[in-house]
Amino acid sequence: MELIDGKATATAIKANIAEEVKKIIAAGGKRPHLAAVLVGHDGGSETYVKNKVIACEQCGFKSTLIRYEDNVTEEELLACVDRLNKDEDVDGFIVQLPLPKHIDEQKIIMAIDYRKDVDGFHPINVGRMAIGLPCFISATPLGIMTLLKHYNIETSGKKCVVLGRSNIVGKPMAQLMMQKNYGDATVTVCHSHSINLKDECRHADIIVSAIGKPNFVTADMVKKGAVIIDVGTTRVPDPTKKKGFHLNGDVKFDEVSPLCSFITPVPGGVGPMTICSLMKNTLSAGKKEFYK
Repeated sequence: MELIDGKATATAIKANIAEEVKKIIAAGGKRPHLAAVLVGHDGGSETYVKNKVIACEQCGFKSTLIRYEDNVTEEELLACVDRLNKDEDVDGFIVQLPLPKHIDEQKIIMAIDYRKDVDGFHPINVGRMAIGLPCFISATPLGIMTLLKHYNIETSGKKCVVLGRSNIVGKPMAQLMMQKNYGDATVTVCHSHSINLKDECRHADIIVSAIGKPNFVTADMVKKGAVIIDVGTTRVPDPTKKKGFHLNGDVKFDEVSPLCSFITPVPGGVGPMTICSLMKNTLSAGKKEFYK
């Protein structure tokens, strides 16, 4: 069993990005600029955004954080998106999800200029990804594809089961795994209503779990030699930890890991790669790689 080290992989990629940014600046180019909009004080979102700001520094990017309280109106948020769309210095920006209940997330995503949508959530980017055109790809699936490639894990023709069908991970992950120029795999998507879910998993060469239920994937669902990618990050109360919780993946790590050829830990697996992919997308935005 080999542990997939997302942290080390992300560090190496960010170092490469920083080198490229140095060359861009030396050639008289513009420093890539990422802006993040954070609404309220959700613990997970706070951590993510803090890590994104740190990653920007490591990559040599300019970063801006715009904060709003939970009671921000939809109009105010849309006005902020409009300002960022028009700001020529901002290459890419994200609005950190989830948003408070009174705000229509889809409306906010639709308002973002797809040429600055480094999260890859705008329908234009989602559609382009689905038909294999260059675009910003959702950061978590892109990070997973990068990890598989980095570890030379064979995906072509393999059976891959994706657990979960969210717009942020499950759907784009399945799309990428099935596409010829990415995973080239045979893909099954399972979710909470799937019948024979365990059977489907038992036949899989690769399982990507993004279902958000701690210890959901157990040893009886995994065949020997399978590759397990655990996207789950659920905060489980833990009085022994300084923060009062620990992060738990979807996979029952201790019993599943002995069966695997490769497995990602939680934390330190997919998480760092998600932020690293956002940096890759920001660099592409700065270089106008996909959209002039």
